[in-house]
Amino acid sequence: MRIHNFKGGVHPPQAKNTMECSTVSVGVPEKIVIPMTQHIGAPCQVLVKKGDYVKVGQVIGNTEAYISAPVHSSVSGTVTAVDERIISGSKPVVCVEIKPDGLQELSEDIAVPIVDSKESFVKAIRDSGLTGLGGAGFPAHVKLNPPKDTKIDTLIINAAECEPYITSDYRECMENTGDIIEGINHVLKWTGIPRALIGIEDNKPGAIKKLGEAVKDYSHITVHSLKTRYPQGAEKTLIKTLTGREVPPGKLPHDVSCLVMNVASVAFIAEYLKTGMPLIKKRITVDGSAVKIPGNVYALIGTPVKDVFNFCGGFSAEPKKLIMGGPMMGVALYSADLPVMKYTNALLALDEKEGSIPGEYSCIRCGRCVKACPMNLLPFEIDRLVKARLHDDLDKLNIMDCMECGSCVYACPSKRLIVQSIRLGKDILRRAAKK
Repeated sequence: MRIHNFKGGVHPPQAKNTMECSTVSVGVPEKIVIPMTQHIGAPCQVLVKKGDYVKVGQVIGNTEAYISAPVHSSVSGTVTAVDERIISGSKPVVCVEIKPDGLQELSEDIAVPIVDSKESFVKAIRDSGLTGLGGAGFPAHVKLNPPKDTKIDTLIINAAECEPYITSDYRECMENTGDIIEGINHVLKWTGIPRALIGIEDNKPGAIKKLGEAVKDYSHITVHSLKTRYPQGAEKTLIKTLTGREVPPGKLPHDVSCLVMNVASVAFIAEYLKTGMPLIKKRITVDGSAVKIPGNVYALIGTPVKDVFNFCGGFSAEPKKLIMGGPMMGVALYSADLPVMKYTNALLALDEKEGSIPGEYSCIRCGRCVKACPMNLLPFEIDRLVKARLHDDLDKLNIMDCMECGSCVYACPSKRLIVQSIRLGKDILRRAAKK
């Protein structure tokens, strides 16, 4: 199959320091904080109150809204607080705080789901609480159930993992190969999609080999080595690379007959259909210049970030910046007390040298941001309009199509904080649309 090229992109240092670090469990912390919003869509309504005893896998938050996903307790213990808190991304969200009892007693509601149709498959995935594990947090059951007039002919499995530092998906490929293939086959069977393409960057030869061996008996699943270039793993660029199809502005993958899922998401589907255990833990890469012992860990959802860093030996230097996610698209954390979320794939601690933000200089109109943008936008012009408060013209420049990959900022010699401007511009347009 021919591999295509997407426009733009950059080549940041890969810094895949933890590729050969097998995943180890952090264990049960002294406190768990579980936000009712860990996904794109409607927040969950709290189903427990202070003083309640909860068990592992118990639903503690849910909603009737379709674009949402239930939230489960990752521990057994006593609810010590239900209140609104500021979490990653500086958003106030209702959270449930639990003091674990260390017993990890399982909920009686945990049961292997009965799946005998597409409808029951989609319901099972919703009940599992699965959202995109690559970092986007989109409810998986919505993605698996596109509009009825849509014909999907290609399932794309994202194993590219193009962000610097992060190796959690690589470890998924190396440690959980069987569930990845089993999960892909489940998705193909119940959605009726005829083929699956696994895309993985060529800086991961071990995973390419292992996945290739695992699919040799499946003609409908193929593994494709892709050029290492950021943001190769972004949904729209991955579709372009593997199929040559371009998702039009304002459209979604199903508009070009594709469905894209993260490699860890399909592996979880296989595990859930065998065990009935909902999404309560996450594989995370812990790295950065201020981390004493970098590695890959399993952390229960709701575990305080500081507990994860402490498990990895603490800090070798005073961290200048903590990031949830990768350095290109991750979110800076204002506190190490914030919890691990469903979409957390990395925790980075950067020292003074690596974590300091260089000062902005005037735009010199060099066009490097335009050349680097994979979405064919004019980043420098969007930046100018936002700063000049000329918000009426932002729609004309397709600002909402920006994936916030940060390629423009990386390429900019003046170190303009373009993505911040774009996020601000998007928020202004969303607020205006609500009015």
